[in-house]
Amino acid sequence: MNVPASPFLPDQQPAASPPVIQALSDHLISQIAAGEVVERPSSVLKELLENAIDAGSSRIRIDLEEGGMRLIRITDNGCGIEQGQLGLALTRHATSKIRSLDDLERVATMGFRGEALAAIASVSRLTLASAARNSDHAWRINADGELTPDALPTGTVVEMRDLYFNTPARRKFLKSAGTEQAHCMEVMRRQALAHPEIAFTISRDGKESHHWLKDSGEGRIRQVLGDDFLKACRSVEVGNDLLQLRGWAMIPTAILSDREAQHTFVNGRYVRDKVIQHAIREAYRDQLHGSRQPGCCLFLSIDPTLVDVNVHPAKTEVRFRDSRAVHQFIYHALKQVLAVSTDAAPPIRLDRVASLVPAATYQQPGLGLGQTHHLAEQRSSYQNAPTTPASVDAAITWQAPAAGVASPNDDIPPLGFAIGQLHDRYILAQNAQGMILIDQHAAHERVLYEKLKTHCGLQLPARQPLLIPVSVHISDLDMATWQEQPTAITDLGFEVSEAGPNTLVVRQVPAGLGRIDAAALIKELLHALQASPAQANLIARREKLLGTCACHAAIRGQHSLSLTEMNALLRQMEATERADQCNHGRPTWILVDLPAIDALFLHGR
Repeated sequence: MNVPASPFLPDQQPAASPPVIQALSDHLISQIAAGEVVERPSSVLKELLENAIDAGSSRIRIDLEEGGMRLIRITDNGCGIEQGQLGLALTRHATSKIRSLDDLERVATMGFRGEALAAIASVSRLTLASAARNSDHAWRINADGELTPDALPTGTVVEMRDLYFNTPARRKFLKSAGTEQAHCMEVMRRQALAHPEIAFTISRDGKESHHWLKDSGEGRIRQVLGDDFLKACRSVEVGNDLLQLRGWAMIPTAILSDREAQHTFVNGRYVRDKVIQHAIREAYRDQLHGSRQPGCCLFLSIDPTLVDVNVHPAKTEVRFRDSRAVHQFIYHALKQVLAVSTDAAPPIRLDRVASLVPAATYQQPGLGLGQTHHLAEQRSSYQNAPTTPASVDAAITWQAPAAGVASPNDDIPPLGFAIGQLHDRYILAQNAQGMILIDQHAAHERVLYEKLKTHCGLQLPARQPLLIPVSVHISDLDMATWQEQPTAITDLGFEVSEAGPNTLVVRQVPAGLGRIDAAALIKELLHALQASPAQANLIARREKLLGTCACHAAIRGQHSLSLTEMNALLRQMEATERADQCNHGRPTWILVDLPAIDALFLHGR
């Protein structure tokens, strides 16, 4: 069979003699290495910033022109480089940061390979000027090794001009100046987040655009990511003898649709690690809505000997010696924070309800209508919440205060007291801050879901017998699913058995589900099993099935409730972890405070 020659490759003729093996020149080797190290201007910026950080700088200035394609200049006040060391600094595999394999296995610096400056110098016009501490004056060296005196304070200035000027084919792959500048800014944000002890000044095309002062970790987060990010986050700080995790994790209702909102660091180094990303996703699993991604800024500290950072050319991937232990540590830390400190929905804004205000008087579209609160912080101030039954449908003896009777604020529980129902779908309640609107289905769903998870954690899940066993007629596929995985359903608290071809009988259901359509629920669970492979994570699959049970059993819209039943649900929410979101990630309640309501009616103007 004749294979047509490729139009993109030269004609291949049999070699008259074997090709000669020869050593490559140092310059060509550096250019090949640059293909891994220098992908775009932001790659250069990252390497130069890491050198400045490793030098012990407290101030770093970054100058960019044309998105870093024309110029990247880094000026620091670090320890500097001695005159006799400048030539070595531009030599491949020359570094001051490691001396042996033991040093590599416990590396604590940002850089360590000693190849970045040589690689950058091979594809750009690079100059390096530095004044070491206690030296008489500074010295400047270029890529050709020419050394000249210079005048500088203690520190180093690295200047890279005309990236890929000598490899035009590589330059064609660069994007617009705006795109490359955006990538550079992302690199600077990551370094600024990781090193709040350093002040950063950024100039773009001759104009200073950012000046991030030295600050605490929280202050730097506010400078770089903004106050809104901090307001939407809960603080994380947990640790043991081997691992420490600190930072901020977004509340589920503020989650974004972009994974770029995740900023994760290991020993001060920005990484995109699959183990960490999976642990974060799993911690939020039953609180995420749709395809949203958890936003966070997390710093993991670990013994350097337990993590390998020499995995990826850009050093953005790491390998943990015990990845499972790291995964479980992060997962449980975030799970605990989300359980204790989850917030309600983010603030409503007047621009979303502008139709409520006459157009002629609507002047402040940015005025906040709601405030961010969370149940966990309010429970401690309300210690004597009445005990309520396990189900809204159960008999209830506790009574709310009579309508129109004022109660002291100290006696008002976090979610207040119900005052009515809106379209048999939402509960209206009044608390000390203002008005609360509760999605009754979402709230009851979360309450049931958490109870089911607790029951399933027991060796013998609590069950409730049905007065009359329910027959369920199912398809051949459903029957096959049941026969293959019967324990997936019975372990949830169901008692189910076969009663003939394509027929199951349900005699008991999990306690707490109340009055349900058992036949419809069993079919729904079988369909959920078909969508979840048997080899899938057992805990995740079980929680998905429990979520199906909770959603099916929760009170629906168009379900009228008495004030007693409404208040019972509010008290159950206050006693339930993660009650601010249903298990699909949607908010269960929002607060509209009195000042916001007054603003709607133009009070105080």
